[in-house]
Amino acid sequence: MKASALLAALLLLPASVTPAGEVMSAPRARPAAAYATGTPHAAPWQNWEWPVSPKPAVVRSFDPPDKPWMSGHRGVDLRASHDGVPVTSPEAGTVSFAGVVVDRPVITIDHGNGLRSSFEPVESPLTAGDMVAKGDTIGTLLPGHCETVTCVHWGVRRGDDYVNPLEFVLDLRPSILLPITGPP
Repeated sequence: MKASALLAALLLLPASVTPAGEVMSAPRARPAAAYATGTPHAAPWQNWEWPVSPKPAVVRSFDPPDKPWMSGHRGVDLRASHDGVPVTSPEAGTVSFAGVVVDRPVITIDHGNGLRSSFEPVESPLTAGDMVAKGDTIGTLLPGHCETVTCVHWGVRRGDDYVNPLEFVLDLRPSILLPITGPP
């Protein structure tokens, strides 16, 4: 078999197959059409900013449940340098909720196009109806969300569905290897 044909065959293998041939469950991905220019869901990472600075480490990843009533992690936990750091709006919007949920202060920003960001535990002087610009401080981080480090929980919903917030600040599209052409 020619080297280029072998390379092409290897590229066609599913990435979710282990060397032992076991099939792993693939991560959820958005349809390719969602990345097309001009759609409301186009290339979100080009516009949004991280809600804490400097660029934080992800302490706990997005892990949505299979069914809405099941347990899972419907956002990401981002490490912060210390309690009391400012939390900023990743994109312009309107505060749709600022208050306590269970025992934590939460603030939610409606960004339009069905997108809403929520942050906890964040104490905020803002109230529902307040407009915020991208990068505006929306509150300060309080202690208590993560056990061993200081972190903020950031969730994003599109309509009623939770989506990975990292899609809005990082390019999470899969890498695609192309065959090498030309003389060896």
